Amino acid sequence: LVAAVKAGDLVETLSGAGPFTVFAPTNEAFNALPAGTVDNLLKPEMKKDLQGVLTYHVVAGTYKAADLKDGMELTTVQGQKLKVAIQNGVVMINNAKVTIADAMSSNGVTHVIDAVLLPSK
Repeated sequence: LVAAVKAGDLVETLSGAGPFTVFAPTNEAFNALPAGTVDNLLKPEMKKDLQGVLTYHVVAGTYKAADLKDGMELTTVQGQKLKVAIQNGVVMINNAKVTIADAMSSNGVTHVIDAVLLPSK
């Protein structure tokens, strides 16, 4: 994830004042993508696509787990929406399960998720 943020020139954006809510996929989530997907996105000519994928994981504002309600839609920095579902007390963002919630930072909150969220084209 860190390499992707650097390759996408988003370090400065995500270090900004915020506040932001970031849904951060685990390394295992990136590894679960089809073979070659990550390598392809890290190519310089794919920077725009990489930025789209990464900013699809970021929402303006601070949304702690308790703020996320079943059926809620969150508009991402990328422009498309994420759908929140609560299933048996587990927070789902699209098809990804929140595995670690509410990691607070100076400019928002991060939730660790178990899948990479891919925007529609």
